[in-house]
Amino acid sequence: MRRLFGSVRARATLGATLVVAVALVAAGAAVLLSLKSNLMGEAGTRAEHSARAVAAELAAGTPYDKLSGLDGDDGPVQVLAEKERVVAVSEDLEKISGTDSDRVKPMPSVAARGDDDDDHDESLEPGEIAGESTFRNGSATIDGETEDYRFAAVEVETEDRGRLKVYAGAPLAAEHGAVQSATTVMLIGFPLLLGVVAGVTWLVTRRALRPVEGIRSEMAAITASQDLARRVPEPQTHDEVARLALTTNETLAALETSVERQRRFVADASHELRSPIASLRTQLEVAAAHPELLDLDGAVEDTVRLQRLAADLLLLARLDAGERPGEAKVDLAVLAREEAEGRPGVTVDAEPVNVAGSRGQLGRVLANLLDNAQRHARSAVTVSVRTEGGLAVVGVADDGDGVPEADRERIFERFVRLDAARSRDDGGAGLGLAIARDVAVRHGGTLTAGRGPAGGALFELRLPLA
Repeated sequence: MRRLFGSVRARATLGATLVVAVALVAAGAAVLLSLKSNLMGEAGTRAEHSARAVAAELAAGTPYDKLSGLDGDDGPVQVLAEKERVVAVSEDLEKISGTDSDRVKPMPSVAARGDDDDDHDESLEPGEIAGESTFRNGSATIDGETEDYRFAAVEVETEDRGRLKVYAGAPLAAEHGAVQSATTVMLIGFPLLLGVVAGVTWLVTRRALRPVEGIRSEMAAITASQDLARRVPEPQTHDEVARLALTTNETLAALETSVERQRRFVADASHELRSPIASLRTQLEVAAAHPELLDLDGAVEDTVRLQRLAADLLLLARLDAGERPGEAKVDLAVLAREEAEGRPGVTVDAEPVNVAGSRGQLGRVLANLLDNAQRHARSAVTVSVRTEGGLAVVGVADDGDGVPEADRERIFERFVRLDAARSRDDGGAGLGLAIARDVAVRHGGTLTAGRGPAGGALFELRLPLA
């Protein structure tokens, strides 16, 4: 049971059925109340018509035994005088309820008392019939048959018999029958309609969720096979499910790219580490066998290379893990002068510009850019710091050969070297520019490569002002 109602299709079907059920019950109740009210009003109108007909005869002075409305054809009639005294009733009337008196036998007539007029709500002239009628529900037994009636009461003022009240009833059998029939139809029809709603909802949701099941099964297959090159099917419906499939495929593509990048990173890192480790091991093995042949400077150089490479890999790992930069205020002009100090051929033209971030990471960006510029410059490297359009701009330009336009994005990839002939000893591992761009992005900025004023490379770091 839990598994059944744990599905979206079952919950949607149950929810739609419940909503329709509540709506049907509310609508059915409203229909029954309206039907009952209308039929009750019609019965009241018929009863009032009969009561006023009898009252008109009484106003005209017709004797009780000559009243035409007492034949019982239109329903029970009861005429009351003052003090709820029964003076006339329909023929064959055996019982009555719902009027001011339950008596069904006329009482002897007595002289009318004029002072009783003060007990009535409406003052009437002799021969006048009251304009307002009152209504009650009751029952009556006529010739052995008991039925429910809607009674209308009308008062009339007579010249010789005083104030009289006429009760006339209209049967409610039609009202009861109509309400009962409508209730029966609803009790039979509503469950059938709910069954149709549940079935249609089940089929519609099944068809609507079929692409979702396809996405789920394909994702399960991708998880089992670990083949990130596979993609989930994208339905041609242009709805939320299609957008879900598109987003899923975009996520898979990004995940595939990330995993492939990670694999290349691990492979390249292993390759880069293998060379200095192998060189250092060879030197140590030679030194162990022939101490006089120990190349101490080479061993130290290889150790330093290993240390730098390990630091670069550690920083990249922290950046990939989403490490957030600090919120310290950093003056890029001061930082540029610090990083340029002691570097031959490097000049700085900087104005004070403050940004928020990690001083250490931003210093690493400048150091990597200066290392790259000095590696490719012929004689001079220029560092500039300025503001432009609400951004801090740091430019590092050299007078070397520059970067070909086709390679200005590729150089920011990890372990990329454009000069294939350059030795690793001179050129590094190809991580400096990749680290610089990652740090720039983490600080909400950009790092781009272009052509400098002297024809060489120009790297521009743009960061939001503090």
